[in-house]
Amino acid sequence: MAKKNAHYWYRTLHRDIAYFFLGLILAFSFSGIVLNHRRSIDPQEYTVNTEKIKVDLESDKSLWTPEYMKTLGATITEEPYRDFRDRGEAVRLYFEDAYATINVATGEGEIEYVRTIPVLGQMTILHKSTNTWWIWFSDIFGVAMLVIAITGMFIAKGKYNFKRRGLPLALLGLIFPFIFLFLIR
Repeated sequence: MAKKNAHYWYRTLHRDIAYFFLGLILAFSFSGIVLNHRRSIDPQEYTVNTEKIKVDLESDKSLWTPEYMKTLGATITEEPYRDFRDRGEAVRLYFEDAYATINVATGEGEIEYVRTIPVLGQMTILHKSTNTWWIWFSDIFGVAMLVIAITGMFIAKGKYNFKRRGLPLALLGLIFPFIFLFLIR
């Protein structure tokens, strides 16, 4: 049996790791593109119903404890309460499948009942998940992407190798991230 050279191992690692992570590569790529446009489309959820509300909101914000907001939330909806955010002139209460926005001065607002967009919504959640196991898995995925990128540099031989063709293209590809990082914010 012939000895397997480094080129063989670069190709094998590149191919097999890419095959293993293909689903995640596709999910991250597609949902990442959609997240880039989240100002024009919410890729995670859609509104199924909106209702006007009026509540007696305590004007002294120092009394806005999690317990107080949970009690207030129970007067708005039966949805399980999650959290709240003070947004200056408004306060937002978050529920399992809804959120309410209330004007601090008037106590008037609305509650939006939402549903997760099937598949796409779950894929976008992967970008923001803080689950410990997911963080470890996505760190492994990040290392795998580095291996795929590095081994990909050594797959082509001859006039299309990395040194002759890949390096100039890679340097050209670096220009755009640096333009956006340092010139266009």
